[in-house]
Amino acid sequence: MSMQDDQQTILIVDDEPQVRELLRTGLEAEGFHVLEAGDGRQAMEQVGRQNVSLITLDLKLGGEDGLKFARELRMARNTPIIMITGKGDAIDRIVGLELGADDYIPKPFLMREVVARIRAVLRRYVSSNTQASAGADSADERFAFDGWTVDIARREVHDPAGERRDLTTAEFNLLAVFLHKPGRVLSRDDLMDLLKGHEWTPMDRSIDALVARLRKKLEPESERPMLVKTVRGVGYVFAGSVKRL
Repeated sequence: MSMQDDQQTILIVDDEPQVRELLRTGLEAEGFHVLEAGDGRQAMEQVGRQNVSLITLDLKLGGEDGLKFARELRMARNTPIIMITGKGDAIDRIVGLELGADDYIPKPFLMREVVARIRAVLRRYVSSNTQASAGADSADERFAFDGWTVDIARREVHDPAGERRDLTTAEFNLLAVFLHKPGRVLSRDDLMDLLKGHEWTPMDRSIDALVARLRKKLEPESERPMLVKTVRGVGYVFAGSVKRL
């Protein structure tokens, strides 16, 4: 394809060939470049060889656990994930979101909805990365809180021991929002607007999952978070003692 360099690449991870074929046909008709994988091993090989824009993931993967693949992928990179699965258990959906999945679509699905959700997630990531780049170019900001240091321009985070901590793009952007507004209670809608600006729905639980992931990075041993606190019925507040360096 002459336009392949401009195409966004979608990796379909599903153990059912019929489902992969359905998704491939629908997505290629919409102009996407499509890759396929029938299990987690094949999926990791594809991700290692190709520049993948987004992954659709079946939680079952036959005898495998799709959540295991999602966990391994999240540790390696920040590729968007949409879960497309026949599993109806709410716990699996919640765990998937906590691992960093960006959306969830149950089987059976409408192809039009799959395409719309894929485009929405991709727009969110482009918007997030564009805002992050603009922020890095506009100011050489550095913050400190409770022994931690954060360099906004370099997008680096160091813990009280001086060790660098790796945060995904979304996690770092959330931390940056909190550091710019310490002590201020921010609702989910506030955070959605500050992080992405658009394409979020009122029932989207991705903010809660993102906060949970950031908490684990900042306070992995704490069952009662002292930095990112929940204000019941309202939202979240960053309670750390923040200083600009």
